Amino acid sequence: MTEIGNRSSRSSKAGTNGAARKGVHIERIYTTPGVHPYDEVTWENRDVVQQNWKTGETIFEQRGVEYPDFWSVNASTIVTTKYFRGALGSDKRETGLKQLIDRVVLTYAAAGKSNGYFATADDAEIFEHELTYALLHQVFSFNSPVWFNVGTNSPQQVSACFILAVDDSMDSILNWYKEEGKIFQGGSGAGLNLSRIRSSKELLSSGGTASGPVSFMRGADASAGTIKSGGATRRAAKMVVLDVDHPDIEEFVETKAREEDKIRALRDAGFDMDLGGKDIVSVQYQNANNSVRVNDEFMKAVEGGTEFGLRSRLDGSVIETVDARGLFAKIAKAAWECADPGIQYDDTINAWHTNPETGRITASNPCSEYMSLDNSSCNLASLNLLKFLRDDDTFDGVTFQKVVELVITAMDISICFADFPTEAIGQTTRDYRQLGIGYANLGALLMATGHGYDSEGGRSLAASITSLLTGAAYKRSAEMAGVVGAYAGYARNADAHQRVMRKHQAANDDIRTLDAMDGDIHRLATKAWDDVVKVGAQHGYRNAQASVLAPTGTIGFMMDCDTTGIEPDFSLVKFKKLVGGGSMQIVNLTIPRALKKLGYQQESIEAIVEYIADKGHVIDAPGLKPEHYEVFDTAMGARSISAMGHVRMMAATQPFLSGAISKTVNLPEDATVDEIQDVYLQGWKLGLKALAVYRDNCKVGQPLSDGGSTAKDKKDAADTAAAEVKVEKVIEYRPVRRRLPKRRASQTTSFAVGGAEGYLTAGTYDDAQLGEIFLKFGKQGSTLAGVMDAFSIAVSIGLQYGVPLETFVEKFTNLRFEPAGLTDDPDVRMAQSIMDYVFRRLALDYLDFDTRSFMGIHTAEERARQLETGSYEADTDDDEDIEDELSSLQQSAPVAKKAPEPAKSEKHELDADAVKSGAGAASAREISGDVHSSAELLERFGGIKADAPMCMTCGTKMRPAGSCYVCEGCGSTSGCS
Repeated sequence: MTEIGNRSSRSSKAGTNGAARKGVHIERIYTTPGVHPYDEVTWENRDVVQQNWKTGETIFEQRGVEYPDFWSVNASTIVTTKYFRGALGSDKRETGLKQLIDRVVLTYAAAGKSNGYFATADDAEIFEHELTYALLHQVFSFNSPVWFNVGTNSPQQVSACFILAVDDSMDSILNWYKEEGKIFQGGSGAGLNLSRIRSSKELLSSGGTASGPVSFMRGADASAGTIKSGGATRRAAKMVVLDVDHPDIEEFVETKAREEDKIRALRDAGFDMDLGGKDIVSVQYQNANNSVRVNDEFMKAVEGGTEFGLRSRLDGSVIETVDARGLFAKIAKAAWECADPGIQYDDTINAWHTNPETGRITASNPCSEYMSLDNSSCNLASLNLLKFLRDDDTFDGVTFQKVVELVITAMDISICFADFPTEAIGQTTRDYRQLGIGYANLGALLMATGHGYDSEGGRSLAASITSLLTGAAYKRSAEMAGVVGAYAGYARNADAHQRVMRKHQAANDDIRTLDAMDGDIHRLATKAWDDVVKVGAQHGYRNAQASVLAPTGTIGFMMDCDTTGIEPDFSLVKFKKLVGGGSMQIVNLTIPRALKKLGYQQESIEAIVEYIADKGHVIDAPGLKPEHYEVFDTAMGARSISAMGHVRMMAATQPFLSGAISKTVNLPEDATVDEIQDVYLQGWKLGLKALAVYRDNCKVGQPLSDGGSTAKDKKDAADTAAAEVKVEKVIEYRPVRRRLPKRRASQTTSFAVGGAEGYLTAGTYDDAQLGEIFLKFGKQGSTLAGVMDAFSIAVSIGLQYGVPLETFVEKFTNLRFEPAGLTDDPDVRMAQSIMDYVFRRLALDYLDFDTRSFMGIHTAEERARQLETGSYEADTDDDEDIEDELSSLQQSAPVAKKAPEPAKSEKHELDADAVKSGAGAASAREISGDVHSSAELLERFGGIKADAPMCMTCGTKMRPAGSCYVCEGCGSTSGCS
């Protein structure tokens, strides 16, 4: 450590011209003099037990782990399983959060002292205590490698993101394989640009034809897949980039789309092609994200419909011309088919490059947020934005700036003691000191403050916060340069670096604020950028780059964030684990806060929250104004944000980031190739650095499936058929109609809706399942009677072909049309239409309690019970009369048993949250045992499968986090954050 620190100091002197080093002053933010942060919280012991829900196997167990009482079960589970060091069961195993935080913080504090960062011993102590407080209270988090490695006997790798380089030689290509493998082994990700490798249309010096970069991608992909399956911390994450003027660009563009066709063919033949399935390993190129690096010349050719030249890698001459629009269409079509390739905008990236004299930026990390020199790395940290929202719903910009300065100081200190996978990466990182501070929970912050994600106000607030983030980071970077020296490569790049700082400052001046909140933040950002330019001109800068927006997958759970990175809220209803097992459905606690901010009274807030708990969306919520719907728009669900809504938010924040943004623009399944072309074109026009898209259901390996057993059954059946019949057979699966017996039981219900009378007759099979309905409403021969007869026949046939009754109930309840109003049914006192009444009545008569309770449909007796006891469900142990009544009903499924009672501490947590937020009882309710994540909960509401893979560790359905996926069960990610 001392040697690295001395080398750092020696290399810094040139940047400061021998300026006196007094050390950085650390300001007290949260802590109290003489009081340790640990002494200000209440601690409790928890048992952390984790199971694979598919197999029932216990995959982790550690009992008596110490955590603050305000940390959620999910956060403590993920931190214990992912970040605690030491063998389970041994006395060297970490047993609480204090040990974890001390292991990291004390290492940072010691390195800061030994490398001359602090002005006084008091500053060093304040740094230690403030860093401890911020981590303890989930104000921010370092990226995962810090928690894995710092303070251990392992190499102290602190970076999550790496960029490699490969040249046009076999030695370089083989070295690429080796370096990538080392990075994957450590649980991080890497990216590189293959454009230096000559194309398959060019000659070798021996006279033969070159293999081309795509062929070498096969070996690297196989290596990544092998290391992934060898038990690394997470799946191997990698990015492969190819320039748009490379002669092999069309082969590169279509590579993964062709493989997706192969996956579909193999799946249809009965092979297990799910992500993680036993047969998917036979398919190539599945371990990398692919991106095309486009330049302004190409994009202008696309706009103008002109030709574009593909250039030799040896001498740069044009060896082939293509239609630019045709190639652009192929890029979009491939992305439509399989989500690859993404786009990186080369000229925009390098226009904001602080070190062009050292070299161009040619590639990115796997998630596209870190963009810097070849053979470099970046360590990340993210702030939890919701922690800076005061009780009066104003953003504490002053504290936010102080925390940014504290965290960026710690991040720079880590480079003094960090280890790196290769000497080249280590040297570049020590010479340029790239950092990536960012944030999480933007979506939750916007909702809590009454801003729509896709709104001018939302974008203005996000831009102001991002500007303050990077301005404060570079301000502290300039101050550190005056103490411990500018980065070694600053002198040769000083003009370019200062030019980029002025570009950030000019972009900040262009922000148009819309209210007091973003106005206050913008004023702080303006002052910070003034200081950046002035102090930087005097001392230079300690860091070549300061900020990125990362996915914040695992660390987002560590901070108990509702949303990751720059993403909007995933859904309005969340899945929450309970102490001691079980789970609950929770309406996001930001929703009541947002409603209060928008001016709604407590009674209205409770009614809206109750509606969201039942429906999963805000459409037609009682008392909610339609103009406020946009505040509650989400990434998925009934009111999902449009593709351009995502792009516009990225464009609002991009000018204030050193790097780029990890984000995928989600499109519906029926999106067209032209729409994807427009997204990619608008991304270029709006000044983004990188962009990726994902169309629902475009990949075979993503949706939920039953895995290998089904695939095996299909394969066995196909083999048997092939043995018996030699000719090709096409098997078509169709539903079979189950006809009712000639004599069947039925019951007729008379009803009145809004004064209009009618009759509902329902017939059942011998097993008491509903098989037909007849509706009599209006005089015989009237148009209304004819429509009702036709509707009854259609529903009856649907039931007989196997359409579940709950599907009809979901579709036809809450339809609004006349007649509507009061009914004469004590269980359904109000109906919004005839259909609303009929299907509520059918749900009460023929659906089990859990299913209709999930839909918010209860009998009068159940509603009365809920007011008295807090639960709709009867106590089956004590109330035998209700038991007999329930058993007499002709239901299609038995009443489910109650979910496990939440532990006292968890009930206290939920009750406290509900009271604090004004959410009422609807904010927390038990859910059935077949739901294990927010993604699966959303599927229950929407009736469609969410496009996300299953976690290969615990079997839980993952959900999107930036351009990756993250598991809410165990914290595993598919990317590099």
